[in-house]
Amino acid sequence: MDFVETDEHRDLRAAVGKVSAPFGGAYYVDHARRGEECTELWHALGDAGYVGVAVPEAYGGGGGGLVELAMVCEETAAQGAPILLLLVTHAISAAVIAEYGTPEQCQEWLPGLASGREKVVFAITEPGAGSNTHQLATTARREGEEWVIRGEKYYISGVDDAAALLLVARTGRDERGNAQLSLFLVPTDAPGLQKTPLPVDVMLPEKQFTLHFDDVRVPASALVGDEGQGFRQVFHGLNPERITGAALCVGIARYALARAARYANEREVWGRPIGAHQGVSHPLAKARIETELAALMTRKAAWLHEQGLPAGEESNMAKYAAAEAAIAATDAAMQTHGGNGVAAEFGLLPYWGLARLLRIAPVNREMILNFVAQHGLGLPRSY
Repeated sequence: MDFVETDEHRDLRAAVGKVSAPFGGAYYVDHARRGEECTELWHALGDAGYVGVAVPEAYGGGGGGLVELAMVCEETAAQGAPILLLLVTHAISAAVIAEYGTPEQCQEWLPGLASGREKVVFAITEPGAGSNTHQLATTARREGEEWVIRGEKYYISGVDDAAALLLVARTGRDERGNAQLSLFLVPTDAPGLQKTPLPVDVMLPEKQFTLHFDDVRVPASALVGDEGQGFRQVFHGLNPERITGAALCVGIARYALARAARYANEREVWGRPIGAHQGVSHPLAKARIETELAALMTRKAAWLHEQGLPAGEESNMAKYAAAEAAIAATDAAMQTHGGNGVAAEFGLLPYWGLARLLRIAPVNREMILNFVAQHGLGLPRSY
């Protein structure tokens, strides 16, 4: 076992940090409050080759894998600029297109994704299905050389800044009545596609949308992979989404703890820094321990996935541990700042809100506990 990162990986972390640092917390918080995408940072990372670090070299990417993409997610967040769309655009959409797309689809979409000049977001969630993918109601039916899509999606991130959706739709049912799913690339300007902003109280740069598909027509060539195999194809992207989500949480925790430690060293009460008091230092130390443990599980899960080994339980554990660590770290950082923890000047509250959101999405901690109970402990399935 070797826990020392390679020189290449250390260089990658340092380079991503160097690109992200000039933007940092003030930039991110300003965009989060205004609900505006961090476009300048995205383009800076894209121009430096880091947005497309996991896209195959043949399409202009870095040729790396999930390990490298997770590092990019973590290091941008550690500089105070967590980017949610790295999860959906690259951990899911780019990975699925590269694995299952036709040569024509790869050529059409992957170069733009690699450069950061285009985004393809993921559309699976529905208001009536929740965590039960078998209950997806959005349908796609074949009519000649076209697919006709009808239905609704919910809580879809970044639609306003994307060129297309990687859409999950039901194209049939098997002999047991379970949904047969298929994946489609749907332009965001397709006729019949209505995009309605979904207001949320969490301060985020990325907007959320409800999507209505009113007989949206796409060509037969929009099908990604084989018809009816979407369930298997979707799961190719779900572990990476959880791993990169975990990496994002680790970065958020690192940023919050760095802010808290600096404040605790500089802020003096009764003639000594507040960090000298165990009531301040112990919660921060505990949060750092939890962050490091989450980081280790995140790296293990990413490595297993890269090796083609089973990584479902580890991916879920990493996401669970990292979300809990991020919440604990941001909460401890706010508590360290006292009243300043909620002051706009210090800009900590948006990170707590994002960490709290990531306890729910892309999979909530209760479903993770269900998974671990069933697959790790052999307990009866509860759902």
